[in-house]
Amino acid sequence: MTASVLLAGCDTDQVSLATNAKANQPVPPKLLAAMVEKNMDLQSPILVRLFKQEAELEVWKQTRNGQFALLKTYPICRWSGDLGPKVREGDRQAPEGFYSINPSQMNPQSAYYLSFNTGYPNAFDKALGRSGSQLMVHGDCSSRGCYAMTDEQIAEIYSLGRESFFGGQKAFQLQAYPFKMTPVNMAKHRNNPNMAFWKMIKEGYDHFEVTRQEPKVDFCEKRYVFDAAKPADAKRDPVFDASAKCPAYVIPEDIASAVREKQQQDEAAYAKLVAKGTPVARMNTGIDGGMNKIFASKIPEGSTGLSESAEGSTLEMLAMAKAPGTIPGHVNPPKPNLDAVATAPASQEPVVAVSAPATNTRVAAAQPAEKSQEKSQGGFFSNLGRKMGLGTADTTATTTPPPQATASAAPATTSTTPPTAASRLKAAVTRFVPGHDKSKDAAKDVPKPAVAAAKPTEAPKPDTRLAQTRPTLKPS
Repeated sequence: MTASVLLAGCDTDQVSLATNAKANQPVPPKLLAAMVEKNMDLQSPILVRLFKQEAELEVWKQTRNGQFALLKTYPICRWSGDLGPKVREGDRQAPEGFYSINPSQMNPQSAYYLSFNTGYPNAFDKALGRSGSQLMVHGDCSSRGCYAMTDEQIAEIYSLGRESFFGGQKAFQLQAYPFKMTPVNMAKHRNNPNMAFWKMIKEGYDHFEVTRQEPKVDFCEKRYVFDAAKPADAKRDPVFDASAKCPAYVIPEDIASAVREKQQQDEAAYAKLVAKGTPVARMNTGIDGGMNKIFASKIPEGSTGLSESAEGSTLEMLAMAKAPGTIPGHVNPPKPNLDAVATAPASQEPVVAVSAPATNTRVAAAQPAEKSQEKSQGGFFSNLGRKMGLGTADTTATTTPPPQATASAAPATTSTTPPTAASRLKAAVTRFVPGHDKSKDAAKDVPKPAVAAAKPTEAPKPDTRLAQTRPTLKPS
C-alpha cells in the first residue's frame, strides 16, 4: 500500500519533480561547464544508454545543432541477473530493450534515495507475455532486477532528467543493452541463445550510432521497428500493434542506407573475428549480475561478476582511484558459484587427476604456529585450488602410506625435500599433493604423529590419518 501511494504521488509531474529536496538538487557545476564546452543547453533533451557487460550508464544530451552528444558516462554500482532480457517476475533480470521515461515515472520519494521507473514491460514485452514490475534505475547500490547507482550518481542523473522535462521534453528514451553492440562482443557471444533478440535491438543501436538522433520506436509482429515512416502514397501514418501484422511503412532512405553501410562493415569484421577463432564467452555459472570495476576495487573480495574487469590494470591499482559516490556498507558484490565452476565442462584447460596405487587420504590441519610456514610453502596453490572449487580451506592430499604411526606425539623436526612449483600447482588443481620419500622417512627418528581419520564407530583404517603438524621444510 505504501509503495502504491508513493507511485501515485509521481503522477503529478511538476510536483513530483520539484518539491522534494533530494529531487531538487541543482545540476553540479562541472556538468554545467561540460554542457557549455559541448554546445548544450541545460534544459535540452537527454537520452540514456545502459550496458550490462561494461557496467556503464551513458547520458547523452542534444546539442544546439540538433544531434545528441555524450555528456557523461557513469559506472554502474550493481546490476543483477544475467546477460539477456527480463522474462518473468522474480527472475532478478534487469531489462534490456527500448523504454520511454516520462515525468510520472520519476520517483523523488524512492526507498533507494531517488529513482525512475524504466517502464518495463513495454508493448514488445507484453506481446511475448513477459511479466515484471517496478524495474528501476535508482541509488543505494542494491539490485534485485534493477540498475543501481550510488546516491550521488542518481542525484545527478535525476537532475538532468528533471531539467529536460522543464525544457519541454515529454519523455526521454532509455536504451538497455547486454553490452556495446560491437563486432567483437557479437563474436564473443555468438552462441548465446539470446542472440536473435540482441540482433534485433542492435538495429536500434545502429540507427542511433549513424544519426545521433533518438530513434523512433514501434512494435509489430512481436518485434521492434525503428524510424518507421508512412509510404509516399499513404494518406496517414502507419498504426502499429505489437501483436498484429506490421502495417505498410518505409524507413527514410538516408537513414536506411547509412545503417546498411554500418551493418555491412560490422558483419565483415564479425566474420573475420569468427574465422580467427575468437573465443566464445562462457555462459553464466551462477554469478548474479555485475559491478563496475571501480566499485569492485573498493570492496573486500570485490568482483566485477559478469561485467568486464579492468584492461591493463588490476582492482588493486583501481583502489587508488576515487569512487564516484558513497558505497553503502550493505553492498553485495557479485560472487562466482564455485560449485558450478568446478563441475562445468573443461572448455579451456583440462584437469587430469593422477592416482597412485595403495594410497591413503590425509587431511592436513595447520596449527596456529605454522601459519607463516603454510603461507610460504603452499598458500598460493591452496588458494588457487579453493578458488577453483577444488576443496575446502583445508588441503586434501593423496599419498602412499607412511610407516605405522605411534600414539605419542613427536617433535616437528622432521624435514622433507620441498616440492617443486610445478608439482604444487598440479597438486592444487587435481586434489593431490606429492607424497614423502619412503626411504627418507624410514631413516627419520620418529614419524609424524597421526590420528586415525575413520568414523568413531568404525575401526581406524591404518592408512587414513589426520596430520596434526607439518614438517619444517628445508630452504630451497
